[in-house]
Amino acid sequence: MKYGIIGLGDRLAHLVRCFAAADQSIEWVAVTDPDDVRMPVFEPLDAAPIRYDSPAQMLAEHDLDVIMIGSPNHLHLEHLELALKSKAKFIFAEKPVVTNIEETMSLAKLMAEHDGVRRILVGMVLRYSPLYRALTDANRQHLGEIMSIEAAEHIAPYHGSFFMRDWRRDTAMSGGFMLEKCCHDLDLYQGLVGARPMEVASFGGRKKYLPERRVDADYLSKMSPRWGGVNDAFGGTGDIIDYQTAIVNYANGATLAFHTNLNVPDEYRRFMVAGVDGQAEGDFLRNYLHVTLSDTGERIIDSTPGDATNDGHYGADDAMAVDIVAHINGTLDQLPLSVIDALEAGVTAMAMDLSRNEKRMIDLAPVWDDFDKALAGNA
Repeated sequence: MKYGIIGLGDRLAHLVRCFAAADQSIEWVAVTDPDDVRMPVFEPLDAAPIRYDSPAQMLAEHDLDVIMIGSPNHLHLEHLELALKSKAKFIFAEKPVVTNIEETMSLAKLMAEHDGVRRILVGMVLRYSPLYRALTDANRQHLGEIMSIEAAEHIAPYHGSFFMRDWRRDTAMSGGFMLEKCCHDLDLYQGLVGARPMEVASFGGRKKYLPERRVDADYLSKMSPRWGGVNDAFGGTGDIIDYQTAIVNYANGATLAFHTNLNVPDEYRRFMVAGVDGQAEGDFLRNYLHVTLSDTGERIIDSTPGDATNDGHYGADDAMAVDIVAHINGTLDQLPLSVIDALEAGVTAMAMDLSRNEKRMIDLAPVWDDFDKALAGNA
């Protein structure tokens, strides 16, 4: 299979190694990126892809089987359109797929025209994590109908300050923190619920990363900003939040309460899922899953499914590469999620920010109506 890349950032450079380990026969043909800083990732693979400045030129000169998109979020729609109109059999897109609802509708139309539901594969990597797979098994066997979910993703100041210095600090480029960072989590719990969100409300803001709270701390040098970065986390640049709380009501009556914060020194990424028959609790960072039956109080699962290391998304990066390569090569029929799942999670995050900004509850029924029409080619 001939692979090409649009946007060889830090994330995609890491995934190149994962994909290459999953399939050593991959032919790395071409890369589009403004510079060559991450091109050395191909040296251990005995590959020397041609680097282009223009994705259009790359696609004009090569018939690629697979195109991987890792460009900054605000460029995804443009690059997805180019890829969909190419001869590529599959397109791997990093999350989030697009950055706002208007782009979501535009992509849905393109997908209807160019077989996008089948061709686009999305890097919502936590669906592949051992802990989430164990949770979905527990859900099928023990929890019964989902009633409510309480979940959080909290990151430490070294990580929060990175977001305030990186290009992701600007909603116009990233889509916002809830979309850029927490779309993983929203996708996971929507996958468990098995229904679309219908009403969303959210509150939040910024209290830590402000000029008046400037500190000289060691954590400020732990993660360096990347393309378009700045050196001052407390300068007040960018417009993303550093804390946010949201509630969601799904079409089947299940609810979610979600909290994120960028200044939690003892960081965690945990959940509590309450079903009519049982309760599941877990934490990706602490790597545990507890399942308790409601009527008897019996603890029936007490396990450590993953590896608890954040470098590879708790074991999910390698697992995702294995499954996606198998799907591309025709040996695995179904992946844990579709591009539609990823777009629905994205819309949830977008609605949370719309609610926060406009101080009102968001009714998503009209959005889903437009989305379904676009997917059906009836927009």
